Order: sequence, then structure tokens, then C-alpha cells
Amino acid sequence: ARSATWRPPTPGGWRLPGASGRAAAAEGSSGSGVRTTGRPMGNGVAAERRLRNPGSFERLHRRSKDVFPQQLEGVKLIINKHLSSHFQTLPQLLGEVDSAGSLNAQFVALLANRIRAKAAFQTQQDRFQTWQFDTEYRGDAFTATFTLGNPDIINESVILVAHFLQSVSRNLVLGGEMVYHRRPSEEGAIFTLAAKYTTSQWIGTLNIGRGGAHASYYHRANDQVQVGVGFEASTQTQDTTFSFGYQLDIPRANMLFRGSLDSNWVVGGVLEKKLAPLPLTLALGAFIDHLKNKLQYGFTVTVC
Repeated sequence: ARSATWRPPTPGGWRLPGASGRAAAAEGSSGSGVRTTGRPMGNGVAAERRLRNPGSFERLHRRSKDVFPQQLEGVKLIINKHLSSHFQTLPQLLGEVDSAGSLNAQFVALLANRIRAKAAFQTQQDRFQTWQFDTEYRGDAFTATFTLGNPDIINESVILVAHFLQSVSRNLVLGGEMVYHRRPSEEGAIFTLAAKYTTSQWIGTLNIGRGGAHASYYHRANDQVQVGVGFEASTQTQDTTFSFGYQLDIPRANMLFRGSLDSNWVVGGVLEKKLAPLPLTLALGAFIDHLKNKLQYGFTVTVC
């Protein structure tokens, strides 16, 4: 069953996540850096550096998160098939319905060259759980996003989220987040500051505010080995979690393995195998919670 608790929305990055969390389309630049173009100056050529767009706020920790395995439970079949080239451009409608009748759907459209709008809905059987609308504007070196979540005029409740990211140098991105929530018995706002530093081999990211802190580190050792480290602390739940993940790529065997270990003594791993030349990918995963003495495992078949 899907949780009824609304989480801060994930407004974008020109990415269209499906219910599986890994589908992407029409994705733009998501890292800080420079574009270099040659321009004559005197007897030589001077390199003009322009700051790149920093991407979306919700994708700040993406590189580190991609190293960690996704939990699998039960048996699942995923079919990804492009009906035609017209379905690969915006606007796009993505949706998934599970065996219990719960729906997860998103509609994404480009309102202008730099403005993207998205509407997301989630139901649990015959009840609406979450619905949100967001608009994102991408400048040459900044991204601004505004999100309206779970508006309810009758009960006078709403959630408003504003994000802003600015590339200040070829390696450094700074920004912030403001979350405002209003309910009949509660009202408040939470501010969070964010920073991201990128090099050719590693990326460090930090979010810190009154609600807690989230730090991550990503390192690419070589073409086959990538590692990620995460740290999360919440002032509301008084909970702190430290996690370590790694990814091993074996190109000759068409295999990919992701493993993880966290401070709650949860150990897990997912092995993916591409069955070339068939358009099939098999994934087998297992997670063990040693404190709760719980084992969770699953098997997924993806048809591309």
C-alpha cells in the first residue's frame, strides 16, 4: 500500500520519472561546469567560459543515489516501448496502475523554451493521496522552481515549495529551498541551504536547515567502480543515518551489481544482467535488516 504521507515534491530536471523511479526522458544539463568557445583576441585565441545551468534542486544528490540499489519485493514485469518518435517529446503522460488499483500518473509539458510545467497525481485504490503542480524556469546559470502541493480549499490546507539554484563558478553551485505548510491546527515554514561542488572524479553535496541535514559524496574510481556515501539527520525524528553504496560494472558479462550498507544494519544488493541480443534485463535483489530480523527479496524483468 502506498504511504499517505506527503513528501516534499521532486520537481524536475527535465526528467520524467515513472513509478519505477528510473525512467527518464528529455533530460537537460544537471551539473555545474563551463562551456568553452574560442574567440580571437589580438594574435591569439581567448577561451570564453560560460556558467552552465545547475539543474534541478531534487537532483542535487542524484549521482550518489544512483550508486545505491533500489529495493525489490516480489516479482515485477516492466515494459518500456516507444510507440513512435512523437511520444519521445513533450508533452508526455506517464502512468502506472498496480494490482490493487492504485494509480501514479504525471503529465509534463513545455510551456515555453525555458519553462516546464508538471502535474502529478497519486491514488490509493479509490482515494486521492497526493496531487501537486509545479513550474520550473531554467536560466543560463540558474534554476527556479515553484510547487503547489495537496491544495484543499475546504480544509484550508496547502503546501508551497520554492527552489532556487545558482552556478557561482565552474565547480560550485549554491541555492536554497523554502517549504511552507498550512493545516487547520498547524502552520510553518522550513528553510534549507544547499551547496554542491563538482570535480572530474568526485561530487560533494550538502543540504542543511532547521529540519536537519543531508550530505552525500560520490567518487568514480574508474570505469568499473563507483562509490557513494550518504548522511542524513532529522531534527524532528531525532534520527541519524549513515549509508555506504557501491556499483560494480562488468561490461564483458553485461552485468551490473549495486550494494549498500547503512548504520541501521540493513545490507542489500541488486544484480542486473542484460540478455543480449534479446531486449531483456533481469534484476535479482535481496535486503536484510539485521535489527528487525527481516528479509526482503524480489525479481524484476524489464523489456526494452
